[in-house]
Amino acid sequence: MENQKDHVSSHGLLWFGASVSIAEILTGTFIAPLGFAKGMAAVITGHLIGGVLIYLAGLLGARSGRGAMDTAKLSFGEKGAALFSMLNVLQLIGWTAIMIATGASAANLVSNGSGSFAFWSIATGMLILVWLMMGMKTLGKANVIVVGALFLMTVVISIEVFKGNPGSAAGGTMSFGAAVELSAAMPLSWLPLVADYTKGARKKRTVSFASAFTYTAGSIWMYAIGLGAAVFLGESDIAVIMAGAGFGMLGIYVVIASTVTTTFLDVFSAGESYSSVFRLPGRKFVAIAACILGTVLALSVDVFRFEGFLYLIGSVFAPMAAIMLTDHYILRKDSSGEAFNVMNLALWAAGFMVYRLFMSIDTILGSTLPVMALISLATIMMNGGIEYVKNASGKEQV
Repeated sequence: MENQKDHVSSHGLLWFGASVSIAEILTGTFIAPLGFAKGMAAVITGHLIGGVLIYLAGLLGARSGRGAMDTAKLSFGEKGAALFSMLNVLQLIGWTAIMIATGASAANLVSNGSGSFAFWSIATGMLILVWLMMGMKTLGKANVIVVGALFLMTVVISIEVFKGNPGSAAGGTMSFGAAVELSAAMPLSWLPLVADYTKGARKKRTVSFASAFTYTAGSIWMYAIGLGAAVFLGESDIAVIMAGAGFGMLGIYVVIASTVTTTFLDVFSAGESYSSVFRLPGRKFVAIAACILGTVLALSVDVFRFEGFLYLIGSVFAPMAAIMLTDHYILRKDSSGEAFNVMNLALWAAGFMVYRLFMSIDTILGSTLPVMALISLATIMMNGGIEYVKNASGKEQV
């Protein structure tokens, strides 16, 4: 029987489920100042950048047979990769809090206040734990039903949003480049996770492409719903639209199911990232702890304006990905036998600062692509310089 990890449809459902979330729809509303046509151009541009990166990161995991943060060891060394593993665990706990909070707030509104924000937050956290306990094999079967229903409900919501009359650009200001970056940052946040799900695939290219394509297409759709709601209906809260349309229990299902299918990947990969550095207390225990901690943060911290969080993720993981992909696809290097690759860690630190600098520079392609191109070029040049020194030293000894 074909390995479960090679079921392309399972990967497609998994990543489409990841893309359907209130947080993605909410991010789409941030782009409304550009208007619908220009905003969608920025959304598609940013997602194409992010989608290609997801494919390359997934293929790297499939080729190496390593999980996402284990692949970081190929560029930064066994101990050097620990930095990114811990940063990834922190960002995943942050995403867990954001997803639970936005989902609970929407569910509370759609249910007309039945329960409370705290009730829906705790209920969502408990459902994520149930999803986690089911395991990947059982989850593949459950996803067929859950994601299929999500797809149908999302179609209904889309019809409700786009039956409005086109309006002008919403209030506020946003440059095209900033919108591209907001669109690229969401798929970029999944970059440190995707190899956790492609690492065992035999159909390496097909599985990696299915994962990248379904997530990218689904995420573009979610952004379009948020952008359309803000521009066509003048409403930035999709829960208000669902409540006004009388979605009732169906609306609650969409909100909760989409939150669970997305956040499950966050907590699962938190366990994977932690276990790439430490053996104890075990990946499932860490995943459970990440879910509980994320739920507590959702109840106690205001996480509803998360643009800054997206940009922080970009500044950490864009230069990391540039170095890793350059090492694997261009230089064919493997530093996993080293404790630290000091040069690559220095290049990453420089990339982090360059990204933060680019945030104040309005480029038409945002920050991710220009920064990654610069860091990739620097990685090639630095490695070329090292090889030149080694060769010259060898000639002198001869």
